[in-house]
Amino acid sequence: MMRRQLLSLLATLPLLRAGAVEAGPAPTKADVEEMRQNWKALLAPKADIAKDATPVTMSEAAWRQLLTPAAFSVLRQEGTERAFTSPLNNEKRAGVFVCAGCSLPLFTSQMKFDSGTGWPSFITAIPGAFAQKTDTKLIYERDEYHCVKCGGHHGHVFADGPPPTGQRWCNNGVALRFIPKA
Repeated sequence: MMRRQLLSLLATLPLLRAGAVEAGPAPTKADVEEMRQNWKALLAPKADIAKDATPVTMSEAAWRQLLTPAAFSVLRQEGTERAFTSPLNNEKRAGVFVCAGCSLPLFTSQMKFDSGTGWPSFITAIPGAFAQKTDTKLIYERDEYHCVKCGGHHGHVFADGPPPTGQRWCNNGVALRFIPKA
């Protein structure tokens, strides 16, 4: 029960923080659409990524061999990593974030912002990367998202992000792998 209360509190932190987004002009709706459509511009040449979103199915034992224990807990069991523990929370280089389970491209560095929550956060996602469902594990409903290729749990979308989307795609860092552009 303590964990649920802590997670509920952490989920409300962005509402209490003013100016959590990094300095600079806010992107426009056109900028966001360009980010979504031109994400490959940030992909390193010969990057090891999934070429399509064809679903992957593997046994639990196979997933356990492929993933670290922390990544398995998040991706396969819908766990949550501790806030402020992921090095990807502070990642600032240009590049692409892919699913740690199947290497499907999910986000770019242009989509990332500092939400102050302790988890990597994004204003939007690469089109077609996620399926969403309602999560009622806590007291209130949340929009949960999963990788469309491997079904791995990544995080939740909140309506407290910066303009123009107003979204905060709050992702567990262990569910991601970062591929720098250069």
